[in-house]
Amino acid sequence: MGQYSSFNLPLCLVVEEGVFNHVDETVYKYVPEIKGQKAILVSENFLMNLYPDIVSEIQKDFGGAEVYEVVQGDYEQAVALAKYISMANVKVVIGFGGGRVLDVAKYAAFVSKTAYICLPTTLSNDSLASPFSVLGMEGKSRKTLGSKIPTAILVDTDMIMKAPKGQTLSGIGDTISKHTALFDWKLSAEKEGKPLDDFAYAIARMSYDTVYHSDNKDLTNKTFIRILSRSLVMGGLAMEIAGSSRPSSGSEHLFCHAIEEFYPEIKISHGLAVALGSVGACIFQGRDETQLVEVCRAYGIDLDPAAYGITKDIFADAWLRAGSTRPDRITILNSTNLNRQWLDMIYDRMADKSDAVYRLGLKRNGGLD
Repeated sequence: MGQYSSFNLPLCLVVEEGVFNHVDETVYKYVPEIKGQKAILVSENFLMNLYPDIVSEIQKDFGGAEVYEVVQGDYEQAVALAKYISMANVKVVIGFGGGRVLDVAKYAAFVSKTAYICLPTTLSNDSLASPFSVLGMEGKSRKTLGSKIPTAILVDTDMIMKAPKGQTLSGIGDTISKHTALFDWKLSAEKEGKPLDDFAYAIARMSYDTVYHSDNKDLTNKTFIRILSRSLVMGGLAMEIAGSSRPSSGSEHLFCHAIEEFYPEIKISHGLAVALGSVGACIFQGRDETQLVEVCRAYGIDLDPAAYGITKDIFADAWLRAGSTRPDRITILNSTNLNRQWLDMIYDRMADKSDAVYRLGLKRNGGLD
């Protein structure tokens, strides 16, 4: 008999208006065993000052939960928090914030083996529901570490509506990147002779399709916020089921990692960086990138690298170094002959904002259509 895969799912996923005003009641319906357990609220100073009433309400609802402030948001702080949670006999970790805060809270909950409640204040990427945490290490590098999927995820649409537009665009970009990540995952499975988890693949594809085919592309609409929330959660669940980040991370993410590692002065969000990377990755994969370009434009994602301070030299160098950021990961870059002239052509076409340029027309291995 075959073996069944083992994976975890959130016991609670709620996306509704004002849910942060009654977190305890909502969570206890699905996870009654944590009622009355000692809790800690993990957040950052900016959010605590911006939403003092919500922070105070959550503290009160969870028996006077103390607040732990995330400062560096790196591996050292996450481990220190895990140690404190264990020593203080805390049983419930509540993460209230963006990606940096949530990754610290998630990893600390994983190490200390406690329940983890995820309260995202932005929808900037799919890490809110993934079994991984991306944490800063020594120097400027960041590392993806195995973690735990949340016990409960609550998304307050009122809160997300207040987040900067760029954060929501970042979440869209991270979702869109699955188009090329899934291609690379299938390519890797074929080259390594390993089976592909069809269920994880289908869920990740559904995450992309939900955003791509959505009739509602208004970032200020609560219906769309619900759509994006569920798409990001599906992306996280696909990684949990697959047991790796492959359903959501391919060559487009390696481009992003290269920007983060070698050009930390470039201020671009993770999701928008992988959106830019997806266009290049799609071309390297020998596919028609029109679909990606059109959906980015429909949502208002600017594909011009210069808009984010990425020069032609940086763009080319990031792609040439991309493979080195995860040498163990097989992607289309392993079989693509990158050259500067070709990369410059891609950069110029991406920088062209005219409506007429939908098809970049740059086929694989440096040729022009």
